[in-house]
Amino acid sequence: MATFFHYKTIADLEAENARLGIDLRWSEDLAPLWQPLEIGGRRLGNRWCIHPMEGCDGTLDGRPDELTFRRYQRFGAGGAKLIWGEACAVVEESRATPRQLWLNEQTVGDFARLVETCRTAHRQAGEHDADLLIGLQLTHSGRYSYPRPLLATHDPLLLGRHKVTAETPLLSDDELLRLVDAYATAARLAAQAGFDFVDIKQCHRYLLSELLGARNRPGPFGGSFENRTRLIRMILEAVRAVLPPHVFLATRINVYDGIPYQANGQPVPFTTPLANGWGMHLEDPFQPDLKEPLEWIGQMRAMGVVLVNISMGNPYAQPHIGRPFEYPPPDGYPAPEHPLVGVDRHFRLTAAVQQAYPDLAVVGTGYSYLQEFFPYAAAANIRDGRVTCVGLGRLSLAQPDWVRQLREHGRLDRKRICRTFSYCTALMRAKQHPLGQFPTGCPPFDKEVYGPIWKQVQSLQPPRPSATLPGQDSPAD
Repeated sequence: MATFFHYKTIADLEAENARLGIDLRWSEDLAPLWQPLEIGGRRLGNRWCIHPMEGCDGTLDGRPDELTFRRYQRFGAGGAKLIWGEACAVVEESRATPRQLWLNEQTVGDFARLVETCRTAHRQAGEHDADLLIGLQLTHSGRYSYPRPLLATHDPLLLGRHKVTAETPLLSDDELLRLVDAYATAARLAAQAGFDFVDIKQCHRYLLSELLGARNRPGPFGGSFENRTRLIRMILEAVRAVLPPHVFLATRINVYDGIPYQANGQPVPFTTPLANGWGMHLEDPFQPDLKEPLEWIGQMRAMGVVLVNISMGNPYAQPHIGRPFEYPPPDGYPAPEHPLVGVDRHFRLTAAVQQAYPDLAVVGTGYSYLQEFFPYAAAANIRDGRVTCVGLGRLSLAQPDWVRQLREHGRLDRKRICRTFSYCTALMRAKQHPLGQFPTGCPPFDKEVYGPIWKQVQSLQPPRPSATLPGQDSPAD
């Protein structure tokens, strides 16, 4: 396995930055990260965000379970003021796993307890919670729905993956239209449960994300830019109409899709122009093209979206784009580029959005790969107007109190820093559990809970190379 992350100082990273010809920036003045901010008429106490990460640990009927409550208790106590709740299905058949959360009339009380658990932990850690904002991500998993794939469009580059064939039917226009009420109902329940904002998820090639690039879909929801954004406009309008004034609209959105990769780390063969795609040149899919994403973000801003979280890629088809890694997930491939190039792509495209809409609250992604150096990149990006807030995903599973560590000690606990070895994704991909899905977390640095789960997964399938935990000659040591 190629190893990339051997940096000991910021100077090492600056030298690598120059060698690779990228534009990573650094600042040792972390003061911008602690500045408060107003979003949608609400006060946010600092610029740190916990990204939405599915724990795959709900009950079969969609309620948060013991490990779900544990995660949000830890996130609440950790010090970040923006906690972006994970993907929650709007209809049962759209769940990505049998254990994905599903908000409905029967489960809303459990979600209310989840919000209160998070807020109580925040207060018990000595924080005021008036400037803590907790959101919920509403999703339809589309082609990645676990009961059966529910397609927005046929993509020749994804044929044969996740049980999709050329004969797999598309969702009809009427089926898509019925989702407008489903999103509105889920949003109303999210407000009832006490969430401060609602995210209409448009990333990672789930249903609404796929619609954005559905150039070959016939009818009113495919083809032109107006058609491809039509359903989401209807959903945003319906959701806005049911939310009380103190609950605001957000979205996590791809600004660049990219194309799928094969197990050998090479892109799938393709011909141009591509049949589908969003945020990329259809004649050269390795080059981002932000014309449509910027136009769409501007339209959403006019419809009342006040918080946008920027992402890219498809975790099932090109995970290196969305989550630059040191070690690939079990269904992945060797990194086809230096991971810092992927980090730079995140930062550059996010900066383009922020600079196009300087008064929009924009959350950036791609920081976990930088390990203990991410605060210095975060501070520089905020200083330079490239982003408003900084989100961490995988690293928050390994060290959920990283914000308090930074504030109280000026640095992270190096013994609990995510090394991007993809253990969490490996757990997410493991399906041999009696409930159809293993819960996911950080086996190396949350050993008490996830260490035994990791060992159980290893016993049920061929182990990954060097798939041991720290203290057992692990690559994460």
